[in-house]
Amino acid sequence: MEFFRIIDKKVSEEIIQDKITPSTLENFTESMFYINNNGANFYGATLWGEFTISYDKINGGVRFTLLDCPNALSWTITTGFPPEREKIVVHCTINRTQKQFEFIEEIEVFLDEWETGLIENY
Repeated sequence: MEFFRIIDKKVSEEIIQDKITPSTLENFTESMFYINNNGANFYGATLWGEFTISYDKINGGVRFTLLDCPNALSWTITTGFPPEREKIVVHCTINRTQKQFEFIEEIEVFLDEWETGLIENY
């Protein structure tokens, strides 16, 4: 399943990569925070508990993945590409075609937090 948020803010890839890092998660969401480094990844708290999380600078922005999540939850925060080249796009995926309504609601809350955080910080 995939989920999107389009934030009507114009920023560069470099600004996204400079401002959104594991140690700045608390600036953008209420339910996530950095705990410590875990090799090339980091350990962090989320709405769903504590996970090993990968963080990558990618073409257009950044990507996070909950590495030990059974739903393979991953999200990107990018700009410069479709569906909205001049805005910030948050794209979240899980490796399921269907999920319980409660879990989908939690993902929506998670994305709402990111949307609010991005609007407030850009």
